[in-house]
Amino acid sequence: MRIYNLFPLLAGKFNQWEPHFERAVEMGFNWLFVNPVQRTGHSGSLYSIADYFGFNPLLIDTTSSLSESEQFKAALTAAHKLGLSVMIDLVVNHCAVDSPLVTKEPQWFLRESGNVQHPYCVENGEKVYWYDLAQFDHQHSADSEGLFKYITSVVEHLIALGIDGFRCDAAYQIPKRLWSRLIVETRRRHPTVVFVAETLGCTADQTRDTATAGFDYVFNSSKWWDYRETWLLEQYNLTREIAPSIGFPESHDTKRFYAETGGNEAAIRQRTLFTFLFGTGSMVPIGFEFGFAKALHVANSRPEDWEAANLDLRDFIRRINDLKMTYQVFREECPTQVIEFDNRNVLGLWKGSTQSREEALIILNIDVHDRQVFYVDTLRRLMQAQAPLKCVSPDNPLPHVHEPFHYELRPGEALVFVTER
Repeated sequence: MRIYNLFPLLAGKFNQWEPHFERAVEMGFNWLFVNPVQRTGHSGSLYSIADYFGFNPLLIDTTSSLSESEQFKAALTAAHKLGLSVMIDLVVNHCAVDSPLVTKEPQWFLRESGNVQHPYCVENGEKVYWYDLAQFDHQHSADSEGLFKYITSVVEHLIALGIDGFRCDAAYQIPKRLWSRLIVETRRRHPTVVFVAETLGCTADQTRDTATAGFDYVFNSSKWWDYRETWLLEQYNLTREIAPSIGFPESHDTKRFYAETGGNEAAIRQRTLFTFLFGTGSMVPIGFEFGFAKALHVANSRPEDWEAANLDLRDFIRRINDLKMTYQVFREECPTQVIEFDNRNVLGLWKGSTQSREEALIILNIDVHDRQVFYVDTLRRLMQAQAPLKCVSPDNPLPHVHEPFHYELRPGEALVFVTER
């Protein structure tokens, strides 16, 4: 899965999406992830859905002769013609507090002192509530079957419109039994539909437990790794035999990486390559390829927020995606080991495919400001096969791999090698 996240509020109306589809294909992506397109509640947040079967008026061309659903279907058809599959957010942990469902189906919701309960997160030991949301009671609802059937009807509706998969929002906050049943029953009718668990902010054990519900993919935390601590590989090994993972250098939930790094292109290229090659899948949000600095906002983003390009990563992203398409070792959750060198600013990462004879070695300059010297008598001894290596780096591939190997890595630079056992 190579995913381009089309953020609706920035992309504009449905009939304005196709140029973004074309750019995604040019960069080597084969999936689109679209955030919610349904009618929202008073807050305007995409994740505060008031009507699961209606559409956000900001995305509708009121001058079109097509109905709202036909406009959406036309956009999906255009994506499919370009070879893109499309997944959409499935938001069923909560709905808008002003959704008609709150009064029509009061037994579906969590209550606190008689009032509808709002979801919350804990920041610095304090509960932060989302007052525009009403939380569904999946655990103890007096009409849990009715709630489940409603969610199923939402899924069937979206599939009928042309959706190929679902990114299941806040998946770990919803009982595993609900996901297991939903996935199994949906696949009986639609065997190729994909379910991806959104696991941002949960623990490794929560990610593992969620993955066992039958999800096709989970998201990994490679974005946040400092290239030194052991936690990323520990998390990876907990889930890699259960569900493949998707890495990303930024998402619609995070700051823009361009802003986060102060516009350091070396750091951006480094993190992009690492997150793309670490796990099975990869994802970037719209605008990442141009170094956009303004964070996406679930309520306030607009097409007018489209920025002038600070940089252009399109060819670089395409070359990394080409690596994923060409080599099986970059398309699976394979055994992965960190290799330490005398120069602690240089990271070695070995990957060995379990589905092919391929091995890969990534030599990464952790330092995004200064060059670092790397020396080893032979790279082959770092591989199982100890066979000759081919350099396939997306930037500055080496025509020959010399022995002994001596190289001065540019800031943030990565060398990527492959061989066969």
